[in-house]
Amino acid sequence: MSPPPYKHPTAQVFKKSEQPCLWGTTLTENTSGNRELFVRTTLRELMIYLVFLVDICLLTYGMTSSTTYYYTKAMTDLFVNTAGESGVKFQSISTMGDFWTFAQEPLLDGLYWTKWYNNQSLATGDQSFIYYENMLLGVPRMRQIKIKNNSCKVHKDFQDEITGCYDVYNEKKEDDINFGLINGTAWSYHTEKVIKGSSHWGLLTTYSGAGYYQDLGRTKEESAVLLRELEENLWLDRGTRAIFIDFSTYNANINMFCVIRLVVEFPATGGAIPSYQIRTVKLIRYINYWDYFILGCEMVFCLFILYYVVEEILELRIHKFSYFKSIWNILDIVVILLAVVAIVFNIFRTVKVDKLLGKLLDQPEIYADFEFLAFWQTQYNNMNAVNLFFAWIKVFKYISFNKTMTQLSSTLGRCAKDIIGFAIMFFIVFFAYAQLGYLLFGTEVESFSTFVKCIFTQFRIILGDFDYDAIDRANRVLGPIYFVTYVFFVFFVLLNMFLAIINDTYSEVKEELSSQKDELQISDIIKQSYMKTFMKLKLKNEKISDVQRALRAGSGEIEFKDFRETLKEMGHADHEISAAFSQFDRDGNHILDEDEQEKMKTELEEKRVCRVTFYILYDINQVSSRCLSVNCRLARQVLHLESAMSGITVKIELILKKIGIEDITELNKINGKSVTNHIVSISLQCRQY
Repeated sequence: MSPPPYKHPTAQVFKKSEQPCLWGTTLTENTSGNRELFVRTTLRELMIYLVFLVDICLLTYGMTSSTTYYYTKAMTDLFVNTAGESGVKFQSISTMGDFWTFAQEPLLDGLYWTKWYNNQSLATGDQSFIYYENMLLGVPRMRQIKIKNNSCKVHKDFQDEITGCYDVYNEKKEDDINFGLINGTAWSYHTEKVIKGSSHWGLLTTYSGAGYYQDLGRTKEESAVLLRELEENLWLDRGTRAIFIDFSTYNANINMFCVIRLVVEFPATGGAIPSYQIRTVKLIRYINYWDYFILGCEMVFCLFILYYVVEEILELRIHKFSYFKSIWNILDIVVILLAVVAIVFNIFRTVKVDKLLGKLLDQPEIYADFEFLAFWQTQYNNMNAVNLFFAWIKVFKYISFNKTMTQLSSTLGRCAKDIIGFAIMFFIVFFAYAQLGYLLFGTEVESFSTFVKCIFTQFRIILGDFDYDAIDRANRVLGPIYFVTYVFFVFFVLLNMFLAIINDTYSEVKEELSSQKDELQISDIIKQSYMKTFMKLKLKNEKISDVQRALRAGSGEIEFKDFRETLKEMGHADHEISAAFSQFDRDGNHILDEDEQEKMKTELEEKRVCRVTFYILYDINQVSSRCLSVNCRLARQVLHLESAMSGITVKIELILKKIGIEDITELNKINGKSVTNHIVSISLQCRQY
C-alpha cells in the first residue's frame, strides 16, 4: 500500500516562498494533494541522500582493511598460542605457578626481539621490533588487583582450620594497603586516577583501574630480573584476583597500532582463568594519498551533516511535536547525532594521539598507555558501523512511495499487534525453559553456566547449533526430557505460529496492493521529462528549417540585415538570430560569404538529420510501449478472432470440396480474388485494432 504524504494534523498550509528550494522536502512542501510534486521531491531527496550514503561508506571502509585482522592474528599467535620450553602457553595457565612460567618464557621471548633468526643483532639498540616489523612502544606494564583478608566470614565449624578468608572480587573490598618490600610501585597501592587506569570487563566480573603495578625494562635481561624479584617475594598471593599485562606496538608498514592486554583472573574457587583483549586500531590518520582522500570525504561529510541539520530544523519548525510521530524522522535524528559525535571524537582523537606520541618520544622508557584511546577508537568504529546500518535502512524512507517497496513495512505494521501478543506467549515459554536449563545443567555445562548464556544457548538450539551430549551427561533423566519438549513446543509449534502470522498478513497485503489503482510512479516522471525533451528538440528542428529557408532566400553574399529581416518575419527573436549568424560569421564583417554559407548549410543539415533520427527512434519506442501496454481483454479478443477465422477457413474448404472445387486456387480464378489473402487481411486488421 503506497503511504500518503506526511501531513500535519492541523492541515497547515505551506508557503513555498518561506522555505529555501535547497532544503525542499516532502515535509516542507505541501505535497498532500499533488502526487507528481510528492514523487519529484522524494526523487530529489533520494538522489542527494545516495551521494551522502556513498560518502559515509567511503569513510567507514576507508578506516579499516583486511590487514587489521592479520595484524591481530599475528599478535594472538605469538602471545596467546605460543608455548615456552616448559610447554606452558597463555591459554593453558591454570595456576599461579603457570603464570610465572609463562611470564618468564613465552612472554619475554615475544616482547623482546633484538636478533635475527641467525643470532645476528638487529642493530636497533634497546628498541624491540616484534616480528622485525612491529615496534614495541615504551615498556610493558604488569598490574594486579587484590582483595582484603577476612573480607568474607568463615563458618564457626571451620574457624580453627581456616585462618584467612578472601571473598570474590568487589571494588569495595579491594585491598589498598602497602605490603611486601614496600619500596616500589609493585608493593604500593595506586588509585585509578593516579595511574590513569581504566576498568576492565573480565570473564568473572568488572575490575577497577587501580592496584599495584610494575613497569618492565626495555631489555629482556632487565625484565627477567624484575620478574624473578616479584616471584621470589610472593607478589601474587591468595588475595590476588586479577593480573593484567599491558603493552602496545606500532607497525609503520600499515600504519596500525596494536594495543594488547593479557588478563589472568584468579577466582575465589582457586585456579586461574586466562583471557585476552587485542585491539588493532588506526590512530594516526593522514599519511598517504588515500588518507588525504578520506580527509576530503570527511569534509564533504561535515557539509552533508550541516545540510541535514538545517533540513531537520526546518521540518521541526513546521510540524512541531507531530514531527516525532514518524519513525523515519526519529531515525534521521539518530543518524545526525551519531555523526556529530563521530566528528567530535575524530578531532579529539587526533589531538590526543599527537600529544601522547610527543610525550612517548621524549621519554621512551615509560609505559605507553594507549588503552584509553584504543578503547574509544573501538567504540568509535562500532558507532560508525551502527550509523552506516541505519543510513542504509533509511533508504526505505525514499522508496516507500512505490507500492511494491511498501510490502515489508505494510506487512509488519499490520501484523504488529499479533506479533506482540505472540511474543508475550513465546517469551513466557522461552524464559521458563531458560530457568529450567540453568538450574538443571548450570553446574556442569558451560553454555548453561549463567542465565544469560542459557538464553543465547536456546536461540542456538532453534538454529540447530547445540551439544546434546553435554546436556545428557549433566542429567541423564531430565536432560532428554528438557531437550525434546523444548524443541517440540518452541521450534515446531511457536516458531511455526510466528511464520504463519507473517505469511498470512503478507498474502493479504499483496492481494490488496495488486487490486489498487496505480498512482504516479518514477517511470511516469521519466516519461514526462522525455516528452519535454522531445518537444524542445522539435522546436529546435523547426528553427533549423527556418534558417535553411533564410539561406535559400538569399543569393551570393548574405548580409546580416537581410538575414535578420527574413527570420523576423518568421517570428524569431533578435537574440536567436544574432546567435545563429555570429556562429558562422568567422571574420565578423556581418556578411556571410559562400564558404560560410556552405558550412552553415552543412552543419544545419547534420543537426536536422540527427533530430529526424531521434523522432524515428522516439516513434518506434512509443509504438513499442503501446503494443506492450495493450489491454489483456483486447488481446484475448484478437486471439479469439484468429481462432474463429481459422475454423471458418476449414469449413470453407470442406464446402468447396463438396461442390466440386478441389483446390481453393480455382475459386480464386472464379472470383478474381484470393480468399486466403482476404482472410489474412482480416486477421491483420484485428491485430492492428
